[in-house]
Amino acid sequence: MYLLIITGLSGAGKSQALRKLEDMGYYCVDNLPTGMLRDFIKLCKKADPPIARAAIVMDSRESALKKNGLQSIKTIREADVDYDILFLDCRDDVLERRYNETRRRHPLSGHESIKSGIQLEREMLQELRDRARFIIDTSDYRPLELSRRLEELLGEPQAQPFTLIFMSFGYKRGVPFEADVVLDARFSPNPFYEPELRCLSGLDQPVRDFVFADEAVPIFLGVVENMLVTLIPRFIEQGKHRLMVAIGCTGGRHRSVSMTNDLYQRMKGKYSVLLMHRDFKSEAAEISERFNEGERS
Repeated sequence: MYLLIITGLSGAGKSQALRKLEDMGYYCVDNLPTGMLRDFIKLCKKADPPIARAAIVMDSRESALKKNGLQSIKTIREADVDYDILFLDCRDDVLERRYNETRRRHPLSGHESIKSGIQLEREMLQELRDRARFIIDTSDYRPLELSRRLEELLGEPQAQPFTLIFMSFGYKRGVPFEADVVLDARFSPNPFYEPELRCLSGLDQPVRDFVFADEAVPIFLGVVENMLVTLIPRFIEQGKHRLMVAIGCTGGRHRSVSMTNDLYQRMKGKYSVLLMHRDFKSEAAEISERFNEGERS
């Protein structure tokens, strides 16, 4: 087993580095308490199959880190694990600017200045920095440059297939927070107001026929398809392995389902594609409850 310990100054890019390492095939844990390190190594070794490469962030926000940092290194050695330390550094002025731009408080500054928190953290982490095999100064790095530097230091990432996810949803239940692209299907007439279509769904041919009778729908979907074909290669160049396109209508059962299914069919031969209907069942239950009650009354 190989363990990479990621440490360094707050704001220098530890979380971004951890996300990149996850894409490279590492099993990653953020802010693992140092007291749990021995058990974590045991779990990795006992996993089926065993975890070959893991990465953890050792964070200065643990009040005992100044004492436990080197003790953790001793624990790793006793566990007979190959390990390296990756230390992310950054100039003080850049760190101050990053914190000021995001209006965040430095985790060690307390009621004092950001600068005092940075200085305290440097002192706490100095012994780990001295033992680091890899030191990266991210002061002048853009996000993609840090990713490339990690690839240079730690080897090429494992091949990660690009996955395109289509999701239908209903605006009445909120926009999916994980979506990268959100499209609105409410420009088209709503089958819900057709009594014979209300209890059907976008998976049923009568609803599909109704939705696609609107000549704007195939034009809209063609534009979306062309956009995806154009942009996905650029996303892949930027290191993105997943893109979620969410299409919403009012309830998430009629228009969005028909349109999402159509886009899925258009794109499934081009990329690895997944299809999800988030509110399909919830909306069906609500329709059934509302209109059955109306009939009983």
